[in-house]
Amino acid sequence: MFRISRRVIRATAIGAIATLSATAATACSSVTPGKSGGDGGGKTVLRVQGMPPGTDKAGLAQFTKQVAEFEKANPDIRIQGSTTVFDPLTFSAKLAGGSVEDVIKVPLTEPQRLIAQGQVQPITGHLKEWDHFKEFNPQVLKPLSDAAGGVYGVPQNPYAQGLVYNRDLFEQAGLDPDKPPTTWEEVRSDAKQISSRTGKAGFVQESKDNQGGWQLTMLNYAHGGDMERDSGGTYVTAFDSAPTKQSLQLLKDMRWSDDSMGRNQLVNQNDVIKAFAAGQVGMYMGSPGTYRLAKMQFGMENTDAFGIGPMPQSGGNATLIGGDVYMVPKSVDAKHAQAAVKWLIYAYAQPQYDTTAAAQAAKDLAADPKAAVGVPTLPVFDTQRQTAINAAIKPYVNVKLENFRPYTDGLGKLELKPEPPFEAQTVYTALDSVVQSVLTERNADIDALLSKAAKEVDAKLATDQK
Repeated sequence: MFRISRRVIRATAIGAIATLSATAATACSSVTPGKSGGDGGGKTVLRVQGMPPGTDKAGLAQFTKQVAEFEKANPDIRIQGSTTVFDPLTFSAKLAGGSVEDVIKVPLTEPQRLIAQGQVQPITGHLKEWDHFKEFNPQVLKPLSDAAGGVYGVPQNPYAQGLVYNRDLFEQAGLDPDKPPTTWEEVRSDAKQISSRTGKAGFVQESKDNQGGWQLTMLNYAHGGDMERDSGGTYVTAFDSAPTKQSLQLLKDMRWSDDSMGRNQLVNQNDVIKAFAAGQVGMYMGSPGTYRLAKMQFGMENTDAFGIGPMPQSGGNATLIGGDVYMVPKSVDAKHAQAAVKWLIYAYAQPQYDTTAAAQAAKDLAADPKAAVGVPTLPVFDTQRQTAINAAIKPYVNVKLENFRPYTDGLGKLELKPEPPFEAQTVYTALDSVVQSVLTERNADIDALLSKAAKEVDAKLATDQK
């Protein structure tokens, strides 16, 4: 657990780099996914996850250019992109079987487990060869490191969760769009007012695809809790506790007493953001990056209605940090691992450090009217470097930064807590059903549901940590 000062948080308008996580289809080879190999013509063929889908034309075009430039600077390396995305149901088996790429992209739920199980390799030595390694923000590297300080990945667009809200619905409900709620008591009151005065869902909670447990973790932190604890060197559950019960009771009251959460309770993030983009949702828990989904994927026309504040609190003064991480599997041989780190520095570290690269990336993205340039993220490097990056991309920012100001101003007051350190997806899976029961069964027994989930997860944790 760690803190980032308000001064640092305010220096984080670098969303232009978000779509730099792809490899051009035109640069792909015909290598079949599997263990490192398939090199030909004297070149090391590097298979990397992170290629954006064809629907992200701006990102794909930008990265086509980036791949070409990388290969020109490294003529002995050839990049093969992959559109594979993390799937908690199949990922572990693929990784154990060696049928993954040389560079994998995982959510921040995974690094500590992968490190503990020896499934990824440290890349500290290669990273330190980069002149600017010491300027990394140590706070964003902490969840990617082992106890000895070895670094196992490079972060992309780290973020902290907040409360997204529809400024138009706030106005229609007689609420101040420049002053989003800062406590969960205020969220409940505002949600009820939005629902009664506009007929829209005042607040929506994600509840399926592991996202119910994920968002319950956010509520747990805001209420002063933890999801896991270290018990003599072994992780055990900590969520069968007062903070989680208070969180679930809040949801139960909003759903059944206030009727402020709409009709459909079985939703994931895409469902929520799609409804939000259509003006049907007043508030949801999310990061600034969900602005891109609302605009680019779900066609939100009035993007000026998008507002975000810091995560509301009920005694915890904390919020969840997240993001994507690029790592190198343990099975990758030394030659490909060295090439992988070169790629990681070039594709993810350098664009978030170098002002020229950042400005060019922002300019390229801004050429697409559907792209979002300038959405705030957490700083990957120190304050001085982040300030320079923000100044470099400023001419190309096309989002209304004042609508993000409640978030950037308030986030520095909160502790930033990582996701559960071991088997986070297992925790989330178990808690999905708890959240669903609370939202769909008026008489759901919160104590019994949590107790059952804790026993199931503890058994799984014990097995996996033998």
